[in-house]
Amino acid sequence: MTNSETELIKRAQAYDKEAFCKLAEAYSKRIFLLAFHYCHNATDAEDISQEVWLKAYQALRTFRFDSSFYTWLRRITINTFLNDQRSNPFRWLGQTTGLEMTEADAGAKPFKSEEVIYNNVLFESVVSALAELTPSQRLMFLLRHYEGMSYEEIAAAMNCSTGTAKKAVWRALGKLRLKLEINDEPSEEDLPRLAAEY
Repeated sequence: MTNSETELIKRAQAYDKEAFCKLAEAYSKRIFLLAFHYCHNATDAEDISQEVWLKAYQALRTFRFDSSFYTWLRRITINTFLNDQRSNPFRWLGQTTGLEMTEADAGAKPFKSEEVIYNNVLFESVVSALAELTPSQRLMFLLRHYEGMSYEEIAAAMNCSTGTAKKAVWRALGKLRLKLEINDEPSEEDLPRLAAEY
């Protein structure tokens, strides 16, 4: 945490709305992307992100600087996912995404080369595969391979055992490998790399 961020947090804790807005600006894209990867719907991701920021604003005075601000914020995000999943169980059934990868997202030239077309197809396959996971599997997979959390951290965040977290991530990997027709021996390297790229 930088000194300037620490100062912003202290000001925000003293109800300085401008300071809170600057904190939100620094992390809003990251929170939205995590929410989008989780629920695969831009509108739902926006709603969840808004709820996360509301909860963060209401709880900001409880932040004690014993972790990074983002770690604290991510914990609120995970709890919001889990609460939303419990209160809206049907939202997650048959969820698909309308997200499209633009040429700018792929870092492409103005025309569609074979590489851009391949990347678009690969991107859509990964998004589709992730959408078929259960919400809990998807969340644990994202926390492990998008957020880089350890199995112990995931277990603590999800209130489960480390073994349960490992099993859920490996089941998610297995489902993704099957969906993407990757037939070689399981590896923690291949799919997470592809998922991180989308």
